[in-house]
Amino acid sequence: MLSWANQFNISCFLDNHQYNIAPHTYECLLAVGAKHQLQSKAGNAFQQLVQFCNIHQDWIFGHFGYDLKNEIEDLSSENVDGIGFPDLFFFVPEIIIRLEKNTVSISGAIDEAKSVMMMIERTKAMTATRVADQGFRIKERFGRKEYMDVISSLQHHIHRGDCYEINFCQEFYAEDVVIDPLAVYDQLVRRSPNPFSCYYRLADRFLLCASPERYLKKTGTKLLSQPIKGTLKRTGNEGADETNRAELFRNLKERTENVMIVDLVRNDLSKVCRQGSVSVSELFGIYTFPQVYQMISSITGEIDEQWHWVDAVRKTFPMGSMTGAPKKKVMELIETHERTRRGIFSGAVGYVNPQMDFDFNVVIRSIMYNKEDNYLSYQAGSGITSFSVPEVEYEECLLKVEAIKKVLTRSAVGQHF
Repeated sequence: MLSWANQFNISCFLDNHQYNIAPHTYECLLAVGAKHQLQSKAGNAFQQLVQFCNIHQDWIFGHFGYDLKNEIEDLSSENVDGIGFPDLFFFVPEIIIRLEKNTVSISGAIDEAKSVMMMIERTKAMTATRVADQGFRIKERFGRKEYMDVISSLQHHIHRGDCYEINFCQEFYAEDVVIDPLAVYDQLVRRSPNPFSCYYRLADRFLLCASPERYLKKTGTKLLSQPIKGTLKRTGNEGADETNRAELFRNLKERTENVMIVDLVRNDLSKVCRQGSVSVSELFGIYTFPQVYQMISSITGEIDEQWHWVDAVRKTFPMGSMTGAPKKKVMELIETHERTRRGIFSGAVGYVNPQMDFDFNVVIRSIMYNKEDNYLSYQAGSGITSFSVPEVEYEECLLKVEAIKKVLTRSAVGQHF
């Protein structure tokens, strides 16, 4: 199915990999082609999206880029951006394929759906063949010493009361790279299948995403956010892993970091939810992923009927797990100390259905690729608090991109169908 979809210049494939992290409405969603589309820069992008949705009361797919912060607050983005996704892009697809537990649904008339199904069945699936290393060099925006110096500087801001938690990210990148994005995505999710994965293509820009994190979901009047704060590596040894799982749950630094973001999300949701409806349904949940354990909390609320669904995003974006608190101040510090514009990274990709229910992920654990300029990028960050040890934070970033690095050292070149 995904191999067939790769012929389209615009496509969005969302896959939960059968994780039991409720609630998931679909096992997979695939949207290809664009009957209508909206591309916008930060400025009045959210209002344009409201108008677009009011005109096209249909399925829409797309993304919110991190730099929409410049529309929400009086901020700017001056750092380099080698990928070039627009700040906001949404489209009404020509074809939608929905995979649920026992059914496959294809949009359109019956004859059209049958034709699509036949074409998919005739398309050769990608093989799982391991491809030799292309030999490109992955560079870092920060050396270890530079990174730790920045962490110390950020902790100085924390100690003097400017902020109390900040998500600081660094970029790893490669230039003059030619890859097959679909083959790399296939290898990435085989190695690291995660519940909010996506393969997202806008012409020559690609997002290969193995995210474990939900940003925001709307079902009827209910909003759900599930921020991740807290990471610990799995060893593959059952006894050691069980010890690590318990250690993560008890870790004071991770719990402090997590509850700070929970409070921030509660505050954000209260801007659009009925008074008294915001609550924490799960605090410090420990979830198992292929390489790591993650600490996840769940916050819910009932959206007030005066608000459009777009307002729920505008009032809560960027997500607290990727900024810190207080939000505006830490976003200023992020712009000052990071060396790369985040773009689609730490933004959100997802869908909205005709009933205006939606589900969006957090774009992390992702490879971004600009095929036009042959530029490849991935970023990683961690939450910095007064408890942080700079060396440990640096190692956490490396842990988070371990699966990506392993995939890229055996990167897919050319076509493999």
